[in-house]
Amino acid sequence: MGHFMARSSVRDMWKAKLEGKTTAKIWPDAPTLQRPAFQGRVLGIDPSLRGSGLALIEFVPGRQPVLLRCQTVKVLSKHPMSYCLAEIHRAVAAFVTEFNPVHVALEQTIFVQNFQTAQILGAARGAAIAAAALQEKEIFEYAPLRVKQAVVGAGRASKEQMARTVMSMLGHGRTLAFDEADAAGVALCHAMTWRG
Repeated sequence: MGHFMARSSVRDMWKAKLEGKTTAKIWPDAPTLQRPAFQGRVLGIDPSLRGSGLALIEFVPGRQPVLLRCQTVKVLSKHPMSYCLAEIHRAVAAFVTEFNPVHVALEQTIFVQNFQTAQILGAARGAAIAAAALQEKEIFEYAPLRVKQAVVGAGRASKEQMARTVMSMLGHGRTLAFDEADAAGVALCHAMTWRG
């Protein structure tokens, strides 16, 4: 029970930080240690060959983050890898062109079962990164464990826990697909941990 309370309070502190409601503890004759809250739009990406999640979130200090748009880039298995990569590139480029995010944040691939899976995930990530890089966007990458720790407060959180927490942080009524929730989680992690 105490462990759950600790997780909950950490998550509440991060939420307050995102909303600009926290204040730094000021020591006598010492400068403030609080960094400014992140401001602007972040495109979060959870890359996958057949189901990449995209989530665009706007961060304004003092307010709850707002999910502006999300999408899962679904590609049927009948299509070859080259077609999938083109669809990922096209979707990311469209988000960046239409919404002009300040930063793009992706989930890293840390552990995969075999070399072929690593190649496929690497190609999907490459298509997404190239689309953002061609439009001169700053790109940041986060390990899945770091994203879960920042958003949920537990590195081993399930996809269901991640989706519930993300929706709670965004005040979002509609249930997000797991890929979209993961993408939103990456964007939230970036805003919570970014040091400008």
